[in-house]
Amino acid sequence: MISALTGRHVDREVGMTGEITLRGRVLPIGGLKEKAMSAHRAGIKTIIIPKDNERDIDDIPESVRKELSIVPVEHLDEVLKVALKEGKA
Repeated sequence: MISALTGRHVDREVGMTGEITLRGRVLPIGGLKEKAMSAHRAGIKTIIIPKDNERDIDDIPESVRKELSIVPVEHLDEVLKVALKEGKA
């Protein structure tokens, strides 16, 4: 929705996992290892994860971690900075 309202495209090499509350808080998830490996196989270069899941990064195989930029976030504002491309479409 924010992409449509701002006219900024979502970067197609960025993926996100987690839930966002109505107040913009990013909630933790389960299965980070599997989700990261799937994103890597799909060609995603950057994954946005909940900050509370930082401890799970070590579970991701090193070969996958080396090729991914993993960005832990706590709030929607941080997500938008990473996911939306600069400039108008």
